[in-house]
Amino acid sequence: MAQCVQSVQEFIQDSFVPLVAALCSEEAERLTRRNNLSFSELVRPFCRLTSEVHMRDPNNQLHIIKNLKIAVNNIITHPPQPGAIRKLLHDVVSVSQPAEGLVANVITAGDYDLNISATTPWFESYRECFLQSMPASDHEFLNHYVACMLVVSSSEPDPVEQFLKLSQEQHRIQHSSEYSYPKWFIPNTLKYYVLLHDVSTGEEQRADSIYEEMKQRYGTQGCYLLKINSRVSNRGADEQIPDPWSQYLQKNTIQNQDSYEDYTVVSNKSTDHLISDGIDSEIKDGLSNNFKTHPLQLDHPSGSLDSTDYMKASTSLQDSKKSNSGTPHGACLTLTDHDRIRQFIQEFTFRGLLPHIEKTIRQLNDQLISRKGLSRSLFTATKKWFSGSKVPEKSINELKNTSGLLYPPEAPELQIRKMADLCFLVQHYELAYSCYHTAKKDFLNDQAMLYAAGALEMAAVSAFLQPGAPRPYPAHYMETAIQTYRDICKNMVLAERCVLLSAEILKSQSKYSEAAALLIRLTSEDSDLRSALLLEQAAHCFINMKSPMVRKFAFHMILAGHRFSKAGQKRHALRCYCQAMQVYKGKGWSLAEDHINFTIGRQSFTLRQLDNAVSAFRHILINDSKQPPAQQGAFLREYLYVYKNAAQLSPDGPLPQLPLPYINSSATRVFFGHDRRPAEGEKQAATHVSLDQEYDSESSQQWKELEEQVVSVINKGTIPSNFQPTQFCLNRYSDNSKFPLAVIEEPITVEVSFRNPLKVPLLLTDLSLLWKFQPKDFSAKHDGETKEQGTCDEDMVGTEAIAEFLINSEETKVARLKLFPHQTGELHILGVVYNLGSVQGAVSLDGIDPSVGLQTGKFVSNGLSVRGRQDLEIQGPRLNNTKEEKTSIKYGPDRRLDPIITEEMPLLEVFFINFPTGLLCGEIRKAYVEFVNVSKCPLTALKVVSKHPEFFTFGGNTAVLTPLSPSASENCSAYKTVVTDPTSVRTALLSSASSADFGVGTGGSPEVIQVPLPDAVLLPGASVQLPMWLRGPDEEGVHEINFLFYYESVKKHSKMCHRVLRHTAVICTSRSLHIRATVCRSNALGDEEGRGDNMLLFVDVENINTSETGVKEFHIVQVSSNSKHWKLQKSVNISGDKDTKLASREKAKLCFKAVRCKNSAENYTFADIVFGNEQIISSASPCADFFFQSLSSEFKRTHVQSHTHASQRAVKQSFDETVRLIQRCSEVDLNIVVLWKAYVVEDNKQLILEGQHHVALNTVGKEAFSFPQKQELPETVLLKFSRPENTPVPPRPTPEQLSNLIKTSLHYPESFNHSFHQKSLCLVPVTLLLSNCSQAVVDVMIDLRHKPTSSEALEIHGSFTWLGQTQYKLQLKGQEVYSLQLKACFVHTGVYNLGTPRVFAKLVDQVTLFETSQQNSMPALIIINNI
Repeated sequence: MAQCVQSVQEFIQDSFVPLVAALCSEEAERLTRRNNLSFSELVRPFCRLTSEVHMRDPNNQLHIIKNLKIAVNNIITHPPQPGAIRKLLHDVVSVSQPAEGLVANVITAGDYDLNISATTPWFESYRECFLQSMPASDHEFLNHYVACMLVVSSSEPDPVEQFLKLSQEQHRIQHSSEYSYPKWFIPNTLKYYVLLHDVSTGEEQRADSIYEEMKQRYGTQGCYLLKINSRVSNRGADEQIPDPWSQYLQKNTIQNQDSYEDYTVVSNKSTDHLISDGIDSEIKDGLSNNFKTHPLQLDHPSGSLDSTDYMKASTSLQDSKKSNSGTPHGACLTLTDHDRIRQFIQEFTFRGLLPHIEKTIRQLNDQLISRKGLSRSLFTATKKWFSGSKVPEKSINELKNTSGLLYPPEAPELQIRKMADLCFLVQHYELAYSCYHTAKKDFLNDQAMLYAAGALEMAAVSAFLQPGAPRPYPAHYMETAIQTYRDICKNMVLAERCVLLSAEILKSQSKYSEAAALLIRLTSEDSDLRSALLLEQAAHCFINMKSPMVRKFAFHMILAGHRFSKAGQKRHALRCYCQAMQVYKGKGWSLAEDHINFTIGRQSFTLRQLDNAVSAFRHILINDSKQPPAQQGAFLREYLYVYKNAAQLSPDGPLPQLPLPYINSSATRVFFGHDRRPAEGEKQAATHVSLDQEYDSESSQQWKELEEQVVSVINKGTIPSNFQPTQFCLNRYSDNSKFPLAVIEEPITVEVSFRNPLKVPLLLTDLSLLWKFQPKDFSAKHDGETKEQGTCDEDMVGTEAIAEFLINSEETKVARLKLFPHQTGELHILGVVYNLGSVQGAVSLDGIDPSVGLQTGKFVSNGLSVRGRQDLEIQGPRLNNTKEEKTSIKYGPDRRLDPIITEEMPLLEVFFINFPTGLLCGEIRKAYVEFVNVSKCPLTALKVVSKHPEFFTFGGNTAVLTPLSPSASENCSAYKTVVTDPTSVRTALLSSASSADFGVGTGGSPEVIQVPLPDAVLLPGASVQLPMWLRGPDEEGVHEINFLFYYESVKKHSKMCHRVLRHTAVICTSRSLHIRATVCRSNALGDEEGRGDNMLLFVDVENINTSETGVKEFHIVQVSSNSKHWKLQKSVNISGDKDTKLASREKAKLCFKAVRCKNSAENYTFADIVFGNEQIISSASPCADFFFQSLSSEFKRTHVQSHTHASQRAVKQSFDETVRLIQRCSEVDLNIVVLWKAYVVEDNKQLILEGQHHVALNTVGKEAFSFPQKQELPETVLLKFSRPENTPVPPRPTPEQLSNLIKTSLHYPESFNHSFHQKSLCLVPVTLLLSNCSQAVVDVMIDLRHKPTSSEALEIHGSFTWLGQTQYKLQLKGQEVYSLQLKACFVHTGVYNLGTPRVFAKLVDQVTLFETSQQNSMPALIIINNI
């Protein structure tokens, strides 16, 4: 039970007090009415004695009475009606509510922290009123009057005569048979005569003389002169006199029941119309049928008193309370009068009441002793005689229903009970207990169960109240009494009194469990109010236990709230549910939570607490509800109805926040710009960016790098500090730390992700964005005032609304909402605003999804919809850079919803015409690109940047190098071609071109390509078409190639410097040719022009195409070389075929002779060897473009590799130069372009495709490929640990590189005839040609003493001798050719190998570190014949 203001002893003592009747004359009543009080009300605040009282018991022992209180009531001659009592109790509870601002008691139990009101004043008020309003009964005397005050005014003509009349009236009321009420304690009731004197108007002398007469007539102990109304009306009105009456008068007791009508309350049938004003029948049905099977269902039977009457009753009571509090009481009384009244009560108690009670107790005691000695002993002996043995005790259930047995008033059993009650009233609990105990035995023997239950009840209370607690509290007495009252006597009022007393006693002994069981046992259907109060107290018992039982507390609070609701106590019901909610909230009891929230919502609505109602229904909807769809639909409709009522109270207030649907704020995406145009026929628009594309961080980084690259080129190698990468679509993964830039008059699309957590569809209507805008002129630096969204602001920002947006059950759906800014400034997107409604009849039947059929067209709303908003609040990324940020939780800003609207900018659209989706590797195709300026301002500085510049070209910088229309050449070739002379077949046709003409080597980035716009400007609305050549990537597969188009406005802006447009081309390439080439030095040292440098080039071409692509065969139409130092001279193919055809998997081998060029080092020499009728001019576009692009990408690849090894080159500078000179001897800078045609059969038509492959030859003798070979991954090997050297080892030239320093060639006759008969020695002149391949001066040493070491060589070739000098030392300048004349001596015929001289070489300024033998590639054989 909850804490009480009084202790249990004070509570019980105040519950049973001596009753004194008051009978007043009309004149006396008029005097008291001047103070707005009756006589009984006048004395009530002074009825508690402030001092101890002494009296003697029958044994003449002194007995002390402390804190005695008496009750003075007007005589009412008819018993109170049960209906009036019920109404009174209802009103008392209804008026008593928790105090405003009361600090709740916080109880911590396990995981729970509960705020619970420690006291329950409504229960104490109910209990006090219940005990005071109990009607007097015959089986006990506690509610019987002990004395009667007769009150007469001193202003009456004959006060003594009036006393006589009142005395006769009292006698008539007590002893006449026509009055059965009130009940009197003893026949000889104490009469106390009170003379009331009005000091302000009456004569004091007359009053004194009348009082003297009274004392002579009634004795000084039986009368009293009470002087009141001393206050004169014209005294200062500002004088404050305390009002002790208000606290008593607010508690309406049954004593002034004449103000109530006989009002019958059928509490268990009270109706429970929760929402009764203005709700239509459909909603009522929805409300009443929501919990069909729940045990706590709110029932709605009709009854005589509905909730509106209850509301009226409580309102009227509150009104009367207000009027009472507004009316001053005791206005004519001074503080002296207060003391006089207090003195009067003390005099009455000391001199009149207590002596009378003492005398009565003595008389009763004497009577009992005398009577009991005779009659009771005889009666007992008779019973023993006839029965022969002791009467066995019977259980309650076996006893007959003898509650109807009545004792005569003079029966000794009743006299014992009367004496016990008198002793109890004057706090003589020991004597009272013995009397109750004696009476209990007699009543049980007589089976008078009502009397016995009463004796048991008071015996238990007396035992508890005995000072010093000589015996424990007999709780079983109380239990027996309760059971008897309830089950046998059917008297619930008395049973309730028993429970209230016993529960309070048990609580004081901390026996909360027993108290709770007792309270719960008395809950029944006959009184909802009583059941509610007792269940609430039981709940408090559970929470106040040593180990609090939190869930039991909550459960019984719910039961109490339910019964309060049935009793019409809406406020108390709401309070109980709210307290229980603390336990169930957030613990997974979702259905219980739903029920509690639903009830709280309804009760709050009934009490017009609309905000609380909205909050409760909101919780039902936002929790992941496990309710069936029909129930959720009912919840939603009710929520909308309540919400609508709440909104109508403040129609001009701010838009409320709606709970549904859920918005995933972090998933919000913002897109700047127009939607992408669809493809039109052959025209394909640039893919750009759209909201339909998924975010890819890798792709996003690539675009950012491309933009940085082009900005860096524009700004001469540096990126400006204020550079902000263009982001078209902002989402949770993008960098949202800076304010995004949007352009005036271009739409901003916000994609909001909605989720419907319910199993019923939601219909959003008139859905639009909520924004705030601050106009700013960025050029004038003038700020405007901030504008909220409104109807008049459409000229600033246009807002697009979605008329209807249906979200099916448990569906996640995105809405794309647009804004159109018409002014520059700062825009802040705050959230969304919409009407929330439900779809009519959206309940699934027989498992059919109701959303089927609701996908298109208009949806039927059930008429209930509310206007509200939801804010988009996005939390930025967590900061994790500094130590402070790592140790604390800080979040950065997310500004995706706060764009800055900038000035007008150009807007480019790009279309691709005849753009292929599939190519052969190396295939060349011509397409067209159309650039359109769709804005109102011109654009310039159009550039395109790509990671794959080798994929496309716009042609060279000069018109001469770019071919005209495709029809200008045979077969509509993409190349620039000329018809060749048949005589020039297989010999080189020369041309030259500068790399600067093709944008290579100009110092810029090869990836950034200038788009050749006419006049370099594209005017508003203008469009231009440019040719674009494409070359299929060398690797087969699917390629995604990103183009970034960069452009600027002619007018420079402070916020936005440039704009970009993205396009991703997807090309699928299939295999075509694979080319492998090698270059080696020719043994022939001289060429046609007498130069000593030429090489042989071997080219292997293999058709690796699979027949799936429909390629019939490949024709090699031309092989071209491009180099600054070398050129192809002629083809040395043995075959006589003019054309080289390759069917599937065929391979061709081509051989060419290459010689050095004479032209300047700046220009590239192009040499074309044509195999067909047309020469493709390889130095013109697009052939040269793709060559130069492949060259730059190859250079970039090798450049990156060289950078990675740069750290290992920590050696002396001279040493590096030496190595470089030696390495350069074996390097060759020759690039081969193989041009081909492929014949394809497609749809019974033959198509001719053309293409080119590039091979870069860098090293003599090393194979080069048209596409780098994939290196196979090595098998797993054991892990090796090595310690790195501190000083890197200087790189040594390889023997192969060293052997290429000097190139040697022997010139001699292939056969030599000699007559060995004439001369035995044959001398043959031999010329040794030495060619210095390097640019440096080389020391050469020739050693002729070398002999073959193997015997095989001797057997095969025989032996010969060199005549003359055996060793030569020479010095060759760079590129010098030296001829050395030698003589070989043979002694007989045979075949000899002349390649025996050993040649050593070293650079002039170096030691012999690099000296090594020069190897000849072939043996030099000579035949010696004998003539």
